[in-house]
Amino acid sequence: MEAGGGGARRDPPRSLQGLLEMAVTAGEPQSPPREPMGEERQRWLRAAVAEAMGGTGGELEELRRCLDVLGEPYPEGEEPGGGTGGPGAHEQALEVLAELCESLDNATDFCALGGLEVVVGLLRPPRPPPLRAGAARVLGACAQNLPQAQFRALALGALQPLLEALRGDPDPRVPPRALFAISCLVRAQPQGLEQFEGLGGLEALGGALQSPHPPLRARAAFVLHSLLQEHPRLREPLCRGGAIARLGALLRTEHDGAHEHALGALCSLATDFPEGIRECRAPPLGLEELLRERRELLRGREEFQEELEYCERLLQLCFETPPEEGGMDR
Repeated sequence: MEAGGGGARRDPPRSLQGLLEMAVTAGEPQSPPREPMGEERQRWLRAAVAEAMGGTGGELEELRRCLDVLGEPYPEGEEPGGGTGGPGAHEQALEVLAELCESLDNATDFCALGGLEVVVGLLRPPRPPPLRAGAARVLGACAQNLPQAQFRALALGALQPLLEALRGDPDPRVPPRALFAISCLVRAQPQGLEQFEGLGGLEALGGALQSPHPPLRARAAFVLHSLLQEHPRLREPLCRGGAIARLGALLRTEHDGAHEHALGALCSLATDFPEGIRECRAPPLGLEELLRERRELLRGREEFQEELEYCERLLQLCFETPPEEGGMDR
């Protein structure tokens, strides 16, 4: 519906992001769509809006408002998006919370308001997939740099439903968000890693390497590589669980960003670990030929320099070093 001046009417903003958009566009003549704002400009606008709303109080009230929305029953029988093609109120609240909780101050306030209890309760079916995915995203955003949020989420048992989602949520939107939250709870967090291992998390992570969905494979390879760099002791259980064969199979999929992390993980599994070298050399894996072909493909392509270095490193560790020296670092 058009307003009298010929411009499209806009509903009042329901979130801080909406308020920022209104602040940018107010008073401007009708113009073609702008490029997305850069991070620096977004930060400046957020600071200006926060000051105008009385410091951080505006964002605190936004956290409360979103939690109030999530406390309302999800309309029974309603399709995700409210039948409008856009996000419904619950989904929109989760989107706003995920954005706000990127800030440590907001994440701390979110925890103090009982927000973790709310989002952990949204992780399992019969909650609709957009709510499960949104809740996992909020949980990860809150926990990624905030140890007290990690401890609280672990105490609430968040890893169990997240791992269930990673293993077999039927909606492809949910597992990548679940893995994001898992990584925020277990990386650089000894208690989280202990829980993760006890709940079969390494096996679930290995299974995600074989997902038919490329974004999930890429995230799984990244998390696996990161865990091996931080915790070399994981080489043994991962080898026992078939991680090398799964990583080799991933390298035979269409080339994408997951391959760099897969090769990095294989390097970690083969460095100073004879069992890993033996598995990489297993003839059925065909890894040597694959690596030599990949090396030729990547040579001279600057954007793949790190992947090329992993190829060369793995070839040296497993196929260009005498067996008795294969476990030695160069």
